[in-house]
Amino acid sequence: MKVTDVKHFLVHPGRGKNLCFVRVDTDGDVHGWGECYTQSDRDLQVTAHIDQIKRYLIGRDPGRIKEFTQTIFDDFAARRGSMDLYCAVSGLEQALWDIKGKVAGMPVHALLGGACRDRIRVYANGWSGGAGSPDELGAKAAAMVAGGFSALKFDPVPGPWRTFVDKAVEQRAIENVLAVRDAVGADVDILIEMHRRLAPMHAVRIARAIESAEPFWFEEPVLAENVPALARAKRDIKIPVVTGEALYTKFDFREVFERAAADIINPDVCNVGGILELKEIAAMAEAYFVAVSPHNYNSTTVGLAATLHASATMPNFLITEYFVNLEDLGQEIARDPWRIVDGQIDVPEGPGLGIDLDEAALAAHPYQPFPMR
Repeated sequence: MKVTDVKHFLVHPGRGKNLCFVRVDTDGDVHGWGECYTQSDRDLQVTAHIDQIKRYLIGRDPGRIKEFTQTIFDDFAARRGSMDLYCAVSGLEQALWDIKGKVAGMPVHALLGGACRDRIRVYANGWSGGAGSPDELGAKAAAMVAGGFSALKFDPVPGPWRTFVDKAVEQRAIENVLAVRDAVGADVDILIEMHRRLAPMHAVRIARAIESAEPFWFEEPVLAENVPALARAKRDIKIPVVTGEALYTKFDFREVFERAAADIINPDVCNVGGILELKEIAAMAEAYFVAVSPHNYNSTTVGLAATLHASATMPNFLITEYFVNLEDLGQEIARDPWRIVDGQIDVPEGPGLGIDLDEAALAAHPYQPFPMR
């Protein structure tokens, strides 16, 4: 069997960012779907990479997945990585696993050693937009809990992303966290997202001030590119520290583990290099007693499917991400969308990734550029 064609689809969900899907076709009447991570201003760059990489994929055996990803790194990229490159590779790699599972008549997780669990816990994200006050944020959080979620993530820091902020910004962030805790009660897990935006002094001050709210974690207090600074911040923060959504491949995570810079990592299957790369990073983390909670700012369809399969195989998996503000689009474009019950999703058991997309539905949401941030 050989790959015969590669197509990409940029889909505008009406909010957030354009989503990027890839379809890989073969001469064996089997196709595979994958999804590439994007940002609101970094989407055409990803499809440009797909257009160039497909020259290295068409005519290749789709079952030789590791050989393909290594070839792209060695020969196409000349061993120079970038976010946009790894986003493109991730989606294509997922599509190859989808094909491999369909040919074998097995779910992808069964090809990776089998599942360690039957259900995958998810936390809600994408729910907090538009909250103009701590009370409004708390009300939105309570609505998510009423909808069945037992874990919620949000960024409490107001305003644009800046390294240095004043006391008013710090205080509003603290008030937002305390308001959410008060609104949802003690039994719901609240996950604090800092988006790599602050200098360590600000991040540590906020973390210390919200300890009484007992957050589940404190995500990306500082830029992961400065691992020593991240490790210093972690030593001063008594909440579990997360990093990883802006790190790509095993090589970027090595120093995080060696310097004990995080308690939990959150690599994204749609930008880290794909399903196998995510699983290999998780295996590295296991030896350092680091948990894995895959990031998933992707659709609730293919990217989520790839995350579910990879997560099912990890002994050190903790929880993964579900963007509620992209759910309506996912329900429209997926032929058999996932269902959340009590904040969990069943591990897929169908062949491949276990999900298919409706191309007519994708075409109904064509690419549109977003305003500048």
